[in-house]
Amino acid sequence: MNLKNWLLAAMPALLLAACTHKPTGSDAPQRTVFLDKSAMDTTVSPGDNFFLYAAGNWIKKTQIPPSETRWGSFNELIDNNKKQLHAILDELSAESSYADSIEQKVGDLYKSGMDTVGIEKLGYTPVKPQLEKIAAVKDYKELVQLAADGNKTGDGFLFGFYVAPDDKISTINAAHFSQAELGLPNRDYYFNTDDASKKIRDAYVKYIAKIFTLTGVDAATADKKAASILKLETDIAKSHLTPVELRDPQKNYNKFAVADFQKQVPDIDLADAFKRMEIKTDSILVGQPAYYKALDILLKTTPVDVWKDKETFGALSNAAPSLSKSFRDANFEFFNKTLNGQKQQKERWKTMAETIDGSIGELLGQLYVKKYFTPEAKKRMLELVNNLQGVYRERIKNLDWMSPETKKRAIEKLDAFTKKIGYPDKWKKYDDVTINKDTYYANLESIAVHDYKEMIKRVGKPVDKTEWGMTPPTVNAYYNPPFNEVVFPAGILQFPFFDANADDAVNYGAIGMAIGHEMTHGFDDQGRQYDKDGNLKDWWTPADAAKFKTKVKVMIDQYDAFSPLPGLHVNGSLTQGENLADIGGLAIAYQAFKNTPQGKSEEKIDGLTPDQRFFLSVAQIWRSKITDEALRYRIANDPHSPGMYRVNGPVSNMPAFYKAFNIKPGDKMYRPDSLRVKVW
Repeated sequence: MNLKNWLLAAMPALLLAACTHKPTGSDAPQRTVFLDKSAMDTTVSPGDNFFLYAAGNWIKKTQIPPSETRWGSFNELIDNNKKQLHAILDELSAESSYADSIEQKVGDLYKSGMDTVGIEKLGYTPVKPQLEKIAAVKDYKELVQLAADGNKTGDGFLFGFYVAPDDKISTINAAHFSQAELGLPNRDYYFNTDDASKKIRDAYVKYIAKIFTLTGVDAATADKKAASILKLETDIAKSHLTPVELRDPQKNYNKFAVADFQKQVPDIDLADAFKRMEIKTDSILVGQPAYYKALDILLKTTPVDVWKDKETFGALSNAAPSLSKSFRDANFEFFNKTLNGQKQQKERWKTMAETIDGSIGELLGQLYVKKYFTPEAKKRMLELVNNLQGVYRERIKNLDWMSPETKKRAIEKLDAFTKKIGYPDKWKKYDDVTINKDTYYANLESIAVHDYKEMIKRVGKPVDKTEWGMTPPTVNAYYNPPFNEVVFPAGILQFPFFDANADDAVNYGAIGMAIGHEMTHGFDDQGRQYDKDGNLKDWWTPADAAKFKTKVKVMIDQYDAFSPLPGLHVNGSLTQGENLADIGGLAIAYQAFKNTPQGKSEEKIDGLTPDQRFFLSVAQIWRSKITDEALRYRIANDPHSPGMYRVNGPVSNMPAFYKAFNIKPGDKMYRPDSLRVKVW
């Protein structure tokens, strides 16, 4: 059963600065200081490295906790949110009178996951039924059948399958198929020839062999199996698109009649597979057809025993975080330590808080918002979102490079934004999920069965745009193109992002930038290709589209030049959407701030002008430290730039920043006007 994604879903996409967080609620103590001046290193010129000027002392003093790979305000806020969840979970686990309720399901799932003694006794027994099915496979046709059957219980493979809106008909859900079947993070890990990549591949082969030896396979046989699996995955990887290629929504939109796609994969019986997966549709969306064409060939040309070994390893590896300690340790050693530089495993209760939030998060979320989120915070956030939306509208109207025709459509899209704040108006139900305090793995299986049933019934049905893609405790936010929505869970609406008692400079520099960031995603390299109704549709004039790409190329070149480690550069193409959102979000937040009384004044607070406080607030939320391994992982996989460049990149394109800190030619961060990014 693929459980790893649930754990990864609880990880943040962005990591920010470390600041003390206080509980939200009427009884929370009021904060009086909102900028941490002790974090600043004033021996660094703000014009040479604003990130270090704003946070250099903090960086010198701060140690990354051994159970983390990055540390910053995102991490600390997440950590404090987990403590709040921990308090809820401990309270529930102490009770025994919650009969078949939200409290019972959440509390008993927590109890079952904390029962490491019971989990240890089982070893890898929970996975044995799936392993026996794999072992019984006689040929590739039976392998495809098993892969299709497994989707219903969370044990699927071969098919990257999910249900989501049809990008060009955003009101209807469609069956989507994407590339799958790699154990390493992306295709490049199989082909890069640098020393770091070679070491990762060597460690991966050792991890595969270790997983086999834990089931009783002798070392020599395990090594042979591991080598064959790496070769097969390398062959599969040749068909995969790169992370940059996956950013192109048009290239990854390929609609087929099922009968037509069957002709391209003649040896994969789609009719039988879809029947097993309970898919009822005449058409499908295939993101990366090359993968399925390659799979069709590899299924026949690769010995079935190699495929069986690969899927045996996959079943064990995916389940490893939920099995006995030896499996958890092996999984941690490769995925956390080798790939990301994490020194030790997290406390069990933290892992369980992540797992519960990532599996039945809307049940846990109901308990979270009841205790920690106030209606006042939601109301104030909506006011800020509306404020920035108005500023964005004015900025679009005043663009000097966009035609009136495209401006009109851009404003229509902006005005059509749906705004979701705090938590859903309608909660998901898990009435068919059975949770027992003594059966951890079986509990996760029950949730997986529920999730598939809930998903599969949507194929061909109208899209429910009230649904959320993040749970309420999540410290993050997102823009969703097919929904044309901006979403801010309750978890992020806390200091250092937002505090009702903070001055406007601090709030607009923090949550204001976050709001502007998500709005700008509606107009980044991907989002701009979707119209006001969420359809993948070209609404730009050709001339305006060409101007946009020219302006974005300036930004790509800027970020390509950033080098966080010797020989390692930021990928400006992979990160272009997030960088554009950072730069646009900062500009929008700043203009909105200038509309406030404080923004119009020159009154200093703690020796800082309003504009200085605004930019320091931006730097405060992004200050962070990261292991070298995690940094390399992030550069290879993450569309977000490292923290330093999420500060220095955007501010170096802002004239107001130059004025606030007296930045002049000759300063390292100075950019002549002709080389500054000017899009939104």
